[in-house]
Amino acid sequence: MTAKIPGFLLIGLLVVDAQAQGVRSHTRLNPRGTTVSESQASDLTLTLTPITVRPIQVWVRTAGLIDKSGKVVTAYLSSADAAAVKVGQRARTFPVESRSSMFQAFVSRVSAEGRRVRVEVTLAAKGRENAANYLVEIVTDRGDFLSVPNEAIIEEGERRIAYVQRPSGQYEPQEIRTGIQGELYTQVSGGLQEGDQVVTFGSFFIDSEYKLKGTAEGGQ
Repeated sequence: MTAKIPGFLLIGLLVVDAQAQGVRSHTRLNPRGTTVSESQASDLTLTLTPITVRPIQVWVRTAGLIDKSGKVVTAYLSSADAAAVKVGQRARTFPVESRSSMFQAFVSRVSAEGRRVRVEVTLAAKGRENAANYLVEIVTDRGDFLSVPNEAIIEEGERRIAYVQRPSGQYEPQEIRTGIQGELYTQVSGGLQEGDQVVTFGSFFIDSEYKLKGTAEGGQ
């Protein structure tokens, strides 16, 4: 779902006071949120994403050595990092010498060795010639959870904020509690409900506008 708001150059509001003054004259703020005017709607697309249950994937990253066959990369993980790694999980590997050469792979073996866990990843095709050192990214599924896109989260110290669209057309900051942080989505444990629409692309603009308006009104 998309709505329209002003051009991307307006993100410079935080550092250019003249631009900030111009944008403040085009938007309205009530004590609860920011309302975007129709005149702003012609330039920039603001992306909204619903809060819903999604699978959360965490990528475990490590490095290892490929064997003489050019097919199996062996790496070691701590017990904590290896807790979610299982045989059969998807992976991808990159020779250190060339990050542009990506090889699809899968986890073929997981075994404990003292305080470490040995992980073997088998490539779908033979690796790069004369490349021994590989970076490995393993895709681990942590389960299905009520989640928010990572792009929607604004961190303010220990607080995490998302901007929620209300029926009135306003965008209100909402403090949220989070759990597992995945590659694309983060588990929501409080502050948002399923079906809420949050700002993803454009959240920085909305946050800047909200704070600028609050500063302007506080100085009146």
